[in-house]
This record gives sequence, C-alpha cells and structure tokens, in this order.
Amino acid sequence: MITYLYWGAVIALVIAALLFVGLKLNSPKPALAITAVILIASWAAYYFHFQQVFVKRYGGVMAITVPDGHNHITATWKDDNLWIENYDPVTNTCYFNEYSKGNLLQGKVTIKNCNPLMPR
Repeated sequence: MITYLYWGAVIALVIAALLFVGLKLNSPKPALAITAVILIASWAAYYFHFQQVFVKRYGGVMAITVPDGHNHITATWKDDNLWIENYDPVTNTCYFNEYSKGNLLQGKVTIKNCNPLMPR
C-alpha cells in the first residue's frame, strides 16, 4: 500500500509541475524537463533506497523469482537487506542470496552437500 501511495504522490507532483510551469508560466519545454527530472529522481530514490525499506517496515510490494529447478526454503531480513535461501536438488547445494538496496551489494553464500529437504 505504501508503494502505491509513494507513486501516487510522485504522479501528483508531476501533474502539479506540468500544470504550474506548463500552463501558468506558459513554458511547456521547461515543464517537460522538470517532470522528467522528478520521474528519474523518484525512480532512483525508490530503486536505490525506498523499495526494501517500504517492504520491511511498512508492508510495501516487492517480487523475487526463484530460479528454475530450485526449491525455496526461507527468507530473512538482516538490517534492510533481504536474504533468500534456495535449494538446488540436482547439485545438492543450498544458496543464500542477498538482495540489497538497489542490488548494489549482493552477497552469495553456497553450501555444498546441503540436503535440507530430506529427513535425516
């Protein structure tokens, strides 16, 4: 929900800039330039900072796809970074993948001979 509110506020800001600069000041080119800057800055802020913060703290929206042939085991948060554990039954390997803000720092831990789905 918070994600939709964020983008709704961005769209309202874009419309306000278009109406004020474009119609009031009668300057369509600067209005389009300002709206482009607002959209690019808003996208960058969302992608590099707000997405995981919204998901973790306020119930935002985020989608991650499990690789083909892998079984999802668990997901956990470490600070504002999401760690996903998947199991590959073909190679008998567990993978912990980190999804950080903007995917700038992505850690990966591989555990070989991991067989978490089989009873011991």
